[in-house]
Amino acid sequence: MKYKLIGIFFFLILFSLFSQDNREILQQVDSLASYMDHDFAAEYTIIEDKASGERSKTVAAVFRRDSLEKYVIIVLEPDISKGQGYLKVEGTLWFYDPESRRYNYTSSSDRFQNTNARNSDFTRSTLSQDYDVVNRQQVQLGVYPCQLLTLEANNNDVTYPKMKIWVDENYLVRKTEDYSLSGQLLRTTAFPSYQQVQGRYLPRQLLMVDALSRERSQITISRVNFNDLPDSTFSKQFLETVSR
Repeated sequence: MKYKLIGIFFFLILFSLFSQDNREILQQVDSLASYMDHDFAAEYTIIEDKASGERSKTVAAVFRRDSLEKYVIIVLEPDISKGQGYLKVEGTLWFYDPESRRYNYTSSSDRFQNTNARNSDFTRSTLSQDYDVVNRQQVQLGVYPCQLLTLEANNNDVTYPKMKIWVDENYLVRKTEDYSLSGQLLRTTAFPSYQQVQGRYLPRQLLMVDALSRERSQITISRVNFNDLPDSTFSKQFLETVSR
């Protein structure tokens, strides 16, 4: 009887998810990965394992104001890159080099500090705006019953024109696959664990694998807070000051 009730419980969860509109599921995913009512700050540690066997470490401070689509990233390690920064304001993403004291335009789809992460990985989620669901199926991903959504971009501003995402019963993304327009797999990302801070969920760790080079990146997110930040944080002056 006990196992029968458990089976019924999981069936009801999956039926509830499957009966929902595809757009609504993406909106729920976006709402958990975006923080529209508060600012966000955290430290990101990226361990990169190259195909050559070389290992590198990058540490960065990330500040976001999702309500205005602004963010700032400051590189803390390694020493050779310390003080380099990124600033997104008014739809433009700038890269700042403290050595030359110059700003250069960069793209959200560019690699972040030569890792498997892209600049777009550090901003809020906009899946429901940028993608259409072309297929959906009920699957099991390890211990998680998930909806597997196949997505195609509806604009040219995204990093990847095609994606697959695995969404669990709590609308947390457990895995993504990123594809080229021709359908070639480019990158796989796993989300093995989440943390809850001030009532909000965000990944504790991400594991990225480049499908072409087989290089791996492990991203750990720590020192998270949702305290309000000064408006001056999202400015060129702030980047220049902290980079000295």
